This record gives sequence, C-alpha cells and structure tokens, in this order.
Amino acid sequence: MESPENWFEKNVLAIEGELAFLAEVVSYRMAHLWGEETQYSAISDIPVPEHTDLDGPFTEFLNIYSLTPPERVVLILALAPHIKPAALDPLMGTYPDKSAITELGGMRGQVHKGLLPTVETALFLLAGNNLAERIHYQDIFQADNRLIKDGWLRIEQLHQLEPRASALLQTTRELVDFLTTGDQGVPEFGATFPAQKIETDRDWAELILPPETLHDIEDVIAWLKHEKQVMHDWNLGAKLSPGFRCLFHGAPGTGKTFTATLLGKATGRDVYRIDLSMVVSKYIGETEKNLKVVFDKAQSRGWILFFDEADSLFGKRTDVSDSKDRYANQEVSYLLQRVENFDGVVILATNNRDNMDKAFTRRFQVVVDFPVPNATERLRLWESSLPAACELASSVNLPAIAERYELTGGGIMNVVRHCALRAAMRGDAHIEEFDVIDGIKREYRKAGRMVS
Repeated sequence: MESPENWFEKNVLAIEGELAFLAEVVSYRMAHLWGEETQYSAISDIPVPEHTDLDGPFTEFLNIYSLTPPERVVLILALAPHIKPAALDPLMGTYPDKSAITELGGMRGQVHKGLLPTVETALFLLAGNNLAERIHYQDIFQADNRLIKDGWLRIEQLHQLEPRASALLQTTRELVDFLTTGDQGVPEFGATFPAQKIETDRDWAELILPPETLHDIEDVIAWLKHEKQVMHDWNLGAKLSPGFRCLFHGAPGTGKTFTATLLGKATGRDVYRIDLSMVVSKYIGETEKNLKVVFDKAQSRGWILFFDEADSLFGKRTDVSDSKDRYANQEVSYLLQRVENFDGVVILATNNRDNMDKAFTRRFQVVVDFPVPNATERLRLWESSLPAACELASSVNLPAIAERYELTGGGIMNVVRHCALRAAMRGDAHIEEFDVIDGIKREYRKAGRMVS
C-alpha cells in the first residue's frame, strides 16, 4: 500500500497536469483572438493529459465519469478559482482602448480578486467565435449533463433576464475537497442544503415491531442490496420506474426515524433527514430550488432521503381559490414528480396517512404501518431499553407496568432517561418504582392524558 505522501504527491501531479492543459487551451484561444499563430491548428490538437500511474481522487473522478476533453476543460475551469486563481488571469484582458472583451465572460467576486468563470468563459475556450461549435457545446451545460445532474457543477443564473451564458460556472466545496484531499466530507447544513445526516449506534435487536411491519421493512433492505441486479443485470429498469419510495406511517415514537437509520447502517448508506422548516419558502420557486440541491447530491452519493412529517410538504392539494393556492398546488406537483423520478430511496414519514395526497401514495413501492406497541411488545421495549448498569428495585413490576400503561417506544425511552437521571442525582444505580411512575406521568401529561 502506498504511503500517504506518495498518494498526495501523485494527486497533486495529476491536478498540475490538468491545469497545464487548461493553460494551453487558454493560450490557444487568446492567441486566436488576437490573430496570432500557435503550434496547434485546432483546439482538438492540444494533447489531453492521461495521468498514467497518477492514482488519486482526481484521476479516480475522471475515470468514473469518463469525461470528454471538453468536459475536462469545463471541470478544471470551474476548479481553477479554488486551487489556482492565477490560471485565469489571461482571461481578464481588455482591448487596447481598455474596453471589455465580451467573449471572455467571467465576473469579479465581492472579495475574490481573480476571475470567476461563467458559461460564456467556457464557451469561449471551447469554441471561440464559431457559432456552430458554441451551439454544439451548449449541451455540456444542460441539466442532464452528468456533472450537473449529479450536483458537482452548478450553473448559477444571478439575473434571470440576462443571457443564460452569463450564468456563473460553479463547483461544490465537497468536490474541491475530494479532488484535492480525497475527503468527501459532509455538506454544510444550512439554507442552501436543508438536510442533516442521521445515524444510530443501536442495532436491530432494539427495534420491537410486529412481524408484518418487519416483513415490509425487509422489502426495503432487499431493494437497497439488490437494486443493481434487478434493474440492470436483469434489465427490469426498462420496465420499472427508477428508485424506491416508502411511506412510514404511525404515531410519534413508534420507530419510524429509528428504522430509517437502521436501514442506512445495515446497507452502508448515509441517511439524510430533510429539515422541512428550511425547505419550505414563502417565495415562489424557492422550495423547489432548495429541494433540488438535496436530491442532486443524494443521487450522486447513493443516500437515503428521509422526510419526517412529510404530509406538510406532500399533503393533499387544495381547491384553487386564489393565486396562492395555485402556486401551492404547483409546488406539491413538482415535489411529487421529483420524488417519483429520483433514482434512489426516499422514505416519507407521517403521523397520519390520511393527510397524504392519494395520487402520490398509490406510487409507493411499500407502505409500512408502525402501530402503537401492544403489552407484549411494550415489555420487550422496557427490557431492552433499561441500562444494564442500573438495577431495578424489587418493587418495579415491569410486566404489570407494560400491561397497564400505553406508551410508544419513544415514550418508554423518555421514561428510562428520566429514571436514569434521577438515579444519578441520588448517587446510586438503583431505579425505584416512583421514578418509573413519575416518568410515565410526565409522558402522559405531554400527550394530554391522565394516569389512571
């Protein structure tokens, strides 16, 4: 196995080779702009680096995507401001009278002093002023291009009324980190990425559910493990829609979120929970934009997307009485279409299945009911939840407590937390009956119920 130093040095050499390739392309185009002779008769004559034996994340990325030479120009152009801004300095020229050379495109940042490339910049490098070639290369910047579809490149249109070629050509912080250091990292949670990774240290033995519910969950695991075989090797992808959509419904605390994290743990997939408060926007079109970022990134990385309280986004469409209703219905329609076309696993969780749009629920591959546990299941939950380091007082009759008090798994965990804290405050590891009963009363009060 190579030492980290050798791996790092090889990756740097690969990036430097790509930057040298960009420099040749820039030099050729600028010379052509001024009518000067070059050693190349066409841009296609410029040799493309092969990076032979330069193993590393940069070469790995090029191989995975099998990028064409024009796509490689676009990729290194988008990366240049992050790794070598001076590489784009020749594109900041002006005519002798100091007027701007519009063909070069580009923008100046608020703080960044170098050039921020636009689509216009990329088209200039690829095609110069050849109209036919400029039209041909516009395909690279369409939504179905692999780099854009998978969220690695973004075309940021800052002013909607201006030409599309004036849009900024941007890459993601995650891609810059990966290509330079091999660190895929975790996207920064915020308004532009309203999703957080969720995981668990617990295992399946702690998930107490009825057999029929567990059977439905096994279908999700089967898809996560055998999707490639079914869809590609057996060619069912030609007949089936992409992805796998699940609906988890049941009262709070019955295990919906816990199950989602266990699915990720069992199959080696990251699970990201969508923060609906950050997704939904009062501005028209912003909800779709916020979600698109998450879906694009999830598609490229094989994440499981988990929408908790999904009926707030995917609920029933309303009768149209004004423009707000019309836009709300358009928003729901967009979300339904985006989920249906997502080539991955989406889990929508709701406390009330009846709140979900019926047109959408028919398209779920599996609908999993998480019922309130019965007395037998509640006893198993109590037994699996109590910490082994604590000792139950002889007065604590777990079977009787499980039989008498209706609690979900989440509620039982809250009671156990309360009991453990009370024991710790007393300086011992004994859980008394009054600790348990007091914790149960608290849970009942939260739900607006009375302890009989």
